Amino acid sequence: MDRRDVIKGMGAGALTLTVPAGAFAQAENYPAQPMHIYIGFPAGSGADILGRYFTNRLGQITGKTIVVENRPGANSNIALGLVAKAKPDGYSILFSANSNMAGSRYLFKSLPFDTVQDFVPAGTFAQIVFVVVVAPDSKINSIADLTAFLKTTDRAKYGYTNQMGILCAELYKSMTNSKAEGVSYRTAPEALPDVTNGTLDFMIMDGTFAAAQVRAGRLKCIAVTTGHRSDSFPGVQTMQEAGLKNFDLSPWWGAYFPKGTPQPIVDKFSAWILQIAKEPETAKFLESVGAVPHHDTPKEANARLLADIELWGPIFKAANIQPQ
Repeated sequence: MDRRDVIKGMGAGALTLTVPAGAFAQAENYPAQPMHIYIGFPAGSGADILGRYFTNRLGQITGKTIVVENRPGANSNIALGLVAKAKPDGYSILFSANSNMAGSRYLFKSLPFDTVQDFVPAGTFAQIVFVVVVAPDSKINSIADLTAFLKTTDRAKYGYTNQMGILCAELYKSMTNSKAEGVSYRTAPEALPDVTNGTLDFMIMDGTFAAAQVRAGRLKCIAVTTGHRSDSFPGVQTMQEAGLKNFDLSPWWGAYFPKGTPQPIVDKFSAWILQIAKEPETAKFLESVGAVPHHDTPKEANARLLADIELWGPIFKAANIQPQ
């Protein structure tokens, strides 16, 4: 049996629950009060832009108030911690990327929650393209140019705001035997001026935020981190095309409830998320912000997360990323 099949089996088993009869009645009346969606990034960030599209559609479908709770900080761990400890009644939901759910355990020595044991996935809804960007007037026009430049200096700097940005940059440096010091920023908008004015030599950021900046001429995009080109960044090569074999990293986003949330409520919410993810209007919106639809069921999302946790361990090791 393939290792991935074993993981899928583990995921399915993890979600097999005995559902009390009262849970179905509770689900019929759900939602009876405002739902709170937690996002680990501030308003105006790529994650917020993505999340608010889906929360707006959720409000339209359910006819209920959706409260967006932007709780940035600690690489989104503040938001994760709040939902992990929330009452499992269906009214506290986390929107998070797999880079947080799978990557945090490799970046931090200790966390006050477990991304598998303390959460119940309700499905996935989008996959994000990450992009390598430089200042618009930079002489760097390709990954080859960037690598050549980094090999000429020991004072290069790159910016990051999340786990995926760190992983992509450190893996790139490892594969090209180049050096650059990482500089942490709370948000991509805060990092933008330092990329634009050349204080940072490059940054690998989410395409949801970067797409508008590239179109406006505030950033120059020289590569995408996915294994295939993105329609949101026409003409831009992939890292693989630039010579980095098997470089294919991009986060997918999912919805999560606290452990113990009744499965009928999770399934009801999941149906809404999958409905939105499959709408033609959603595909158009996602393309405009450097993303594509993604629609796993709760069991599929759980299996995908478990597979990513196993897959990413060797990648973090290869990139020589040490937990802090």
